[in-house]
Amino acid sequence: MPKVSDGHPSYLVVNADESEPEICKDKEIMRQVHKLLDGCLIAGVGMRASAAYIYIRGEYVNERKNLERARKEAYEAGLLGKNACASGYDFDVHIHFGAGASFVVNKQHFWRALKENKGNQDWSLLSLLMQDYMAVQLQSQMLETVAVSPTILRRGPEWFSSFGRKNNSGTKLFCV
Repeated sequence: MPKVSDGHPSYLVVNADESEPEICKDKEIMRQVHKLLDGCLIAGVGMRASAAYIYIRGEYVNERKNLERARKEAYEAGLLGKNACASGYDFDVHIHFGAGASFVVNKQHFWRALKENKGNQDWSLLSLLMQDYMAVQLQSQMLETVAVSPTILRRGPEWFSSFGRKNNSGTKLFCV
């Protein structure tokens, strides 16, 4: 994201599509949906985003329902929405589930994934993007990156970098 805002809105896009063959790490991470929502808020504040859009694989029905339930709880508790966490910062989280493998890595992929998924359109997002498509700032992140950020901030970067080897530190979830 640009260090200085150009006045256009910024959004965080979280890729939970998991379209890589034989990988199920996102599904495992989404069992702790509150960490994901916390990570969205932390990343959103850091990049001056007004909202996060989580693009979740359509086949992950239970995970989506759990995420929607957690999101509702977070709004009710005042952790998301207007004045999120009583901080004066407004931040919304939207969930969009796909109809197949659409890998969302940038504006063009995100736009195409929304347009091609006729069964589940978030019309408010579509109209927003259509109004000012090229000016909107999108930052796409993988689910794993966003979900681990609250733990890194709580325990510190030294803790995170204590795992692994020099120049290749931190944790990584693999599916074998």
